[in-house]
Amino acid sequence: MEILIVEDENEIAQLINSCLTREGFHCSIVYDGVSALEKAKEIQPDLILLDLMLPKLDGLEVCNRLRNQPLEKDPYILMLTAKGEEIDRIVGLSTGADDYLVKPFSTRELVARVRALLRRSLRHGAMQQAQIYQTSHFSVNLDEHTATRQLEGEKIEELDLTALEFNLLSTFVSYPHKVWSRTQLIDKLWGADFFGDERVVDTHIRRLRKKIEINPAQPIFLKTVVGIGYKFED
Repeated sequence: MEILIVEDENEIAQLINSCLTREGFHCSIVYDGVSALEKAKEIQPDLILLDLMLPKLDGLEVCNRLRNQPLEKDPYILMLTAKGEEIDRIVGLSTGADDYLVKPFSTRELVARVRALLRRSLRHGAMQQAQIYQTSHFSVNLDEHTATRQLEGEKIEELDLTALEFNLLSTFVSYPHKVWSRTQLIDKLWGADFFGDERVVDTHIRRLRKKIEINPAQPIFLKTVVGIGYKFED
């Protein structure tokens, strides 16, 4: 597994590198936000350890750009920061981070978080079977890992989804009309390995709506069930 460490403090970066290398991961290090984007494009990492406070481009902006212009592997992002206030966690998750680790942290906790995130990739792979889910406007092919939408009077449009967005849409399309709570979606997609705030689900729902809804502000397919969670109707 390829890990990109983005940390401007050399001591911390080297400590993380040594720790993860001992665990069998291959790591690269960069020290600023601009280099992070360039290196991520070059090596296509499976996971990025991203410090919040970086020179040239801060971690939030790096995360936002990575999610808006996804890489081929769509890496998991574990954000590192010295800040521990709830608002910082919310902001970090809202930009597309998958988890959040507050400094100072133990190397044991770091390794546990990294392994948990990377195991999600294996779980996603196990979910994909040679099966196609079809609704009135959507088709999801688990074997080919493709999803399309066709609105009335328009051509079939292939949806440009990240790995997580694809698995989220697959879950909804495979159980139309079923109401999912955040906890159920986390259990379905990530299982017991999940670390972090369950509100990260809301972030991915918003991102998916931008790609499948005619008007994301007034969703007609992926609906909110107030006080419970979400459901898909088509």
